[in-house]
Amino acid sequence: MSQHLRRFFIRRLPRKTFTIARRHLATQQEFAKNEEKSTHFGFETVKESEKEQKVHKVFENVAADYDLMNDAMSFGVHRIWKDYFMCELSPTDNTKLLDVAGGTGDIAFRFLNYIKNKGHKNCHVTVCDINANMLEVGKIRSRNLGHDPEKISWTEGNAEKLPFEDNTFNAYTIAFGIRNCTHIDKVLEEAYRVLQPGGRFMCLEFSNVENSYAQWIYDQYSFQVIPVLGQLIAGQWKPYQYLVESIRQFPNKELFRTMIEEAGFPRFHMKT
Repeated sequence: MSQHLRRFFIRRLPRKTFTIARRHLATQQEFAKNEEKSTHFGFETVKESEKEQKVHKVFENVAADYDLMNDAMSFGVHRIWKDYFMCELSPTDNTKLLDVAGGTGDIAFRFLNYIKNKGHKNCHVTVCDINANMLEVGKIRSRNLGHDPEKISWTEGNAEKLPFEDNTFNAYTIAFGIRNCTHIDKVLEEAYRVLQPGGRFMCLEFSNVENSYAQWIYDQYSFQVIPVLGQLIAGQWKPYQYLVESIRQFPNKELFRTMIEEAGFPRFHMKT
């Protein structure tokens, strides 16, 4: 039916009219191509190309104080969450982990400690982060902690276009990083691409509090206290203001669940 209609419209349009229609269509397509989409940077609306640069600048500025920043934003509970996160991953022999947006090494070091304590063999973690400053902090920490350099590698790369072949890893983690990406759907698609069949994708992220009273309390703390702490800790409040706002802009559980399904992951569960 649709093919018939298409033939009908082309056949029935006078030549001059069809040429105008075709030119009009081409103009629309060219305009759409040239018109850059907008997205959010916290509560600010920016062009998509600008967001990556702005986020890069935020983490470039706070790289040295990143752990203190997470302490401020989570009352220090992020350390317990990350420990639990690694227990949920439960690496075994031959685990090849990709930790994305993990430049400072928080998840990677927990992985290395876990496999060492359990005596697992033939394991490796690759830390991938778009920000060179964050990676440098991680490398220094890794040396200071005495981790085996043969078991950990560092790669500068974009979560939306990972520099790895298909089916490379059997585990993928991203902790407090996915909300800072411009296209979350592309991040999920890339995670699916680089994972081997049966591989696991695990994401740890802040979300909105469902209890309205608790949400109000956290909002007051987030917007009134955290930026002030940022000024005291790192000498700047704007990066902390963005990070608080970025939590509010992250998709709710239902929408994020749909995005994960559309990326190709057939089975998954969420915990709060």
